[in-house]
Formats: sequence, structure tokens, C-alpha cells
Amino acid sequence: MSSSIKSTALEPDKSLDGEALSLAQSIGRAMPVYGLVVLMVALALLFSLLLPDTFPTLFNLRAILADKSVIALLALAATIPMITGKIDLTVGYGIVLWHILAISLQTQLGLPWPVAVLVVLLCAALFGVLNGLLVELAQIDSFIATLGTGTVIYAVAMWHSGGRQVVGELPDGFVGIAGGNLLGLPIGAFYVLAVSVTLWVVTEFTPLGRALYVIGANPKAAQLNGISVRRHVMGAFVASGLLSGFAGVLLASRLQIGQASVGLEFLLPALVGAFLGSTTIRPGRVNVWGTLVGVAILAIGISGIQQFGGAFYVEPLFNGLTLLVSIGIAGWAQQRRNRSIKRRIAQRQLDHADHADHAAPVPLTTNGDNA
Repeated sequence: MSSSIKSTALEPDKSLDGEALSLAQSIGRAMPVYGLVVLMVALALLFSLLLPDTFPTLFNLRAILADKSVIALLALAATIPMITGKIDLTVGYGIVLWHILAISLQTQLGLPWPVAVLVVLLCAALFGVLNGLLVELAQIDSFIATLGTGTVIYAVAMWHSGGRQVVGELPDGFVGIAGGNLLGLPIGAFYVLAVSVTLWVVTEFTPLGRALYVIGANPKAAQLNGISVRRHVMGAFVASGLLSGFAGVLLASRLQIGQASVGLEFLLPALVGAFLGSTTIRPGRVNVWGTLVGVAILAIGISGIQQFGGAFYVEPLFNGLTLLVSIGIAGWAQQRRNRSIKRRIAQRQLDHADHADHAAPVPLTTNGDNA
């Protein structure tokens, strides 16, 4: 089972570990795996050299971490169903309602902020159940299902807010969810770190994580191995909804107002981060740290371009182009993997044929036979 979930689309071929490789060959094998990590560092160094007074500063680091923590959480939320081969577009649509609801429950209904947060998280989890039912029971394609439910929940957000801003006096405890600092950095960054470590441990070192990857690689094989595909996929959508609900709470705490025009702009960069993450660290395989690298590249690139005086349309343009590139890399990786598998199968068949020829018995003759 473990061999079926281990993706080696662009990872170094371990069958070559015993061979002596030149420096260029070693770099060539490593770059597809860690190329985006190198690109992330290179972008940071480039902008630090070009903008020495503004980019390599603690103020800029804090701004990036505070601004992109919500996107990072949404990207991680999208990563969970992607491991099972599904996509959840409601991570971007849902956050519109969740951040409005987190504020309106306190300002309009007078609920204590911990209760309001729990209600939002519960609603987000239940919405994940709905997505899972549509995908697994109704057998609707996950893209179509989540696009439909996402549009509906966005309409509910506009109806609930009446198209106006939701404002009011918020308690300090709620504002402190996103407004606090830890070790001199925005606390949102530590939320992202905690969620990332948790997801990494679950996906890489537990039977649950292995089951999710098996489902993503081959659902029929997973079913034959006794894995409940329906239960695991639905659980992935619930976890995605729960995490997007938390991202909505964090956004509400940071903005301290709710409005339906905020939230949808997070959908594309969140998906870009998840797709881009599948091309690095564990290429061809959706993974937590790759997702964070993808989000970091977007954050560094957009921050640097904006400090150069980039126009207002630079951010969506950068996100869209990066998405196309990431999907292209993922497709190329899969094609390369398929070609590699075909070559290995052909080589094994050839080796087997050669071995059979050499091992064929040589007929023995005797003098009597010759006679």
C-alpha cells in the first residue's frame, strides 16, 4: 500500500543512488524537487538588494505575515481535499459569510465572542459535510459541487449583510485573536505554523494520512484495500470547512468589520498556493510544506512588485500567471512520471527476456543419441 501512495513524479530516482553522478547531474536531479524553494530565496534576495530600505525590514516581514496568514490558512484548507483528488472552491466563498457571521453574532445577537466563534466553526464544519455529501453520495464532480455551494453561500452572505458593512463594538478578546503578537511577530503566523505542523504529522506519519493519499492516487485500489473512501473524503471536506471557518474568524478579528466584498479575492491565491505546492518538496504530490512555499512565493513576489510601484492589477495578474505555470509544471511532472514508468517497465521486460535466454537449458546429447 505504501508504494501506491508514494509519488515520485519529479523526485530523485532512488534506483540511481548507487551511481556516481556529476555535480551538474546532481543539481539537475534536485532542482525539480527544490527549485521553488530556491526561487523563493532568490526572490527574497533580489528584492532585498533592489529595495534595501524597505524590503529586508522587520516591518515588511510583519506586514507580509499579517496579510498572508489568512491566505495561508485557506491554502492549507484547500490542500486537504486535494490530497484525496478533490477540489474545494468554498474556501474562498465561505470565508465571506464566516467573517461576517463572526461579527454579526456579537454585534446584532449579543453572543459572547467565544460562543460566536464556536457557532461559526460549527457552521463551517456542517457546510463541509454538505460538500462531502454532494461529492460522495450525489456523485457530483467536486469542482461543480463546490462552485455551486460556494455561490449559494456567497448569496447568503450578501442577504445576511444586506450588502452593507457589519460593524459594531467588539470585545478585546475577539480583537486579540488576530491583533496580538508573539515573539515580535503577528500571532497569525503562529496559527499557520501550528496548523501546518499538525497537518504534516497527520498526512505523513499516520494511517489516516496514508489512506488519504491512497484515495487520491487510486480510489478503487483504496476501496479494495479496505479503506472507506466515502468516509475519508467527507472527513477531508469537513476539515477543510473547519479550517476555512477559522480563517474567517481570523479575518473578522483583523478587519473588525464584515462586508460581502471581502473574501473572494483570497480564493485564487489560496488555490495557487496549493497547486504550486504540489510541484515542490514532494513534486506531483500535494503536501503541506510545498503549499507554504507556494504561498510564500506569492507573498514575496507581490510585496516586492508593489514596492516597486506596481499598478493595482499586478496582484491578480501575478496570481493568475502563477496558477497557469503551476498547473503546467504539475502536468509536465505527471507526463514525465508516466514516461519514466513506461521506460522502467520496458527495461524490466527486456532484462527478464535476456535472463530467460541465458537461463534456457542446453540440450545434452549422448553417443547413443547421435547414433
